[in-house]
Order: sequence, then C-alpha cells, then structure tokens
Amino acid sequence: MIPDPIVDAHHHVWDLSVRDQPWLIGEALEPIRRSFTLADLESEAATTGVTSTVLVQTIAVAAETPEFLAFAAASPLVAGVVGWVDLTAPDVADTIDSLRGLPGGEKLVGIRHPVQDEADPDWLLRPDVSRGLAAVAAAGLTYDLLIRPPQFPAAVQAAAALPGLAFIVDHLGKPPIAAGELHPWAKDINALAALPNTVCKLSGVVTEADWQAWSPHDLYPFAETALQAFGPDRLMFGSDWPVCLLAASYEDVVNAARTLTGSLSPAERAAVFAGTATRVYGLTEGNR
Repeated sequence: MIPDPIVDAHHHVWDLSVRDQPWLIGEALEPIRRSFTLADLESEAATTGVTSTVLVQTIAVAAETPEFLAFAAASPLVAGVVGWVDLTAPDVADTIDSLRGLPGGEKLVGIRHPVQDEADPDWLLRPDVSRGLAAVAAAGLTYDLLIRPPQFPAAVQAAAALPGLAFIVDHLGKPPIAAGELHPWAKDINALAALPNTVCKLSGVVTEADWQAWSPHDLYPFAETALQAFGPDRLMFGSDWPVCLLAASYEDVVNAARTLTGSLSPAERAAVFAGTATRVYGLTEGNR
C-alpha cells in the first residue's frame, strides 16, 4: 500500500490559449498538444490518493511563474511551485524577492531552468549561472536539475560548489531506459548522489522507456539504482503529468511507483511518497 498522504512532487499545467509551448512539436507529442489545467488533474489526484502537489515550470518565460503562483494561491492541491527566473541576470535576487511578494508567493519553493536544452554541456558552470544559483541558495530555495546524461559532470561540479543549495535531479537524470543502457548513467547518478545536497525524483521514467511497450520490469534497474544511490530519504515521487500521458495514465504512473518501491518498508515508502518532498521543498501543513 502507498502511504497517505501522497505528494506528487512533479507535474505541469499549460494553457495554449495564453502562450505556445514551443517544445510541443512533432507527431509523437500530438496527444498532449492541448491545454491542461489544475481542474484536469484534481480528479486524477483524488482517485489515486494524491493530496498535494508541486507545480513545476514548463518554459523559460518570466510571466509563467506569477501565473503558477496565482494558481497555487487558489488551489488547496498545489503545495509548492518550482518557477523560472533568468539565472544569468544580475538582478536575480530581486526577481525572487518580487515573486515572493505576489499572491501565492509563499508557495515558491524552488527554481528550475531547462538545462537539457542548452547546447553548452558546461552551462551550469558559467560564472553568471553560478552567481544566479548562489542567489537561489541565499533565498532558501531549491534548484531542480533538468539535465541529460552529457550534462552530469557539470551538474556534479555545480552541486559540489554550492553545498548550501539542494539540487533536485528531475526524472532520474533521463537515463536511456528504452535502450536498456544502465551504464554509464549509473556511474553518473552515483556521482551526484555522493554529494549530500542532492536529491532525486522518481519521475518521468515512463517517457524514457518505450512508450508503447514499457513495464515496471523495464524501469526497475534504473529505479533500484537511484534508490540504492540516494536512499528513500533523498528520493521523491513525481508523476510528470501531463507529459506522462504519452506513455501511461496518471493511475498507471502511481501504480508503477508502487511496484518499484514494493520492497521498501512502510517508513521508507512514506519518505518516497511524501516525506522527502515535504522536507526538501519545505512544504508545510498550511500549504498542504
């Protein structure tokens, strides 16, 4: 059994009537090329035991984060928001302060930039980015790492240089699950896990597998590697809804996570499904 409550530590929303999502291109993404709202998620969450969530940025547009904070202010479901700011801007600290003053600003728990889209594998090590990450740390926020395997070395260096900032690895660092290639990803994820200020999300794995023919068996070696590397107290569940719908329903994703953590004790499962996210993101009873 999954413990109650469940925190879904990673999901998105977007409204294509407000702005385009430029990454939604190609025939393969057609099933999710529509608007998704919190109302769409609420029924899914209710049927799976999810009682609170973390809403995560989708694109590098400044206007999105205030919108997400407003959604969170109006929603009892959203306990935290991981927003976007321009880490390279000299006034990043002021921007974070401004966001916190907006409706829902108390639910800003972290920052994310889509590093996976940066051509430079060492983008995280640029001096201006390092300065921005230091501002995130000074603000008491976390930083979500959206990276691909070639960007692991820079991520390790960045996390080592800022021990006071919690780096949260999204989607297990996007391992090549469909290809069944555990290595060298396993070495890279262990290198990150060796740093005490890193945490990992058991999220986004179904879309790294074969969308049409995946099973928990395909995911297990990667999930188990992450569990062994980080431990339950540094691993958190996330659905990656609605992106997950390309390969699985919301319920399927929750059930897969149940299977992948089936060997854990009740206390360990409670950490993965709620405790880690609550502690690392600083989610409180008031916003859960």
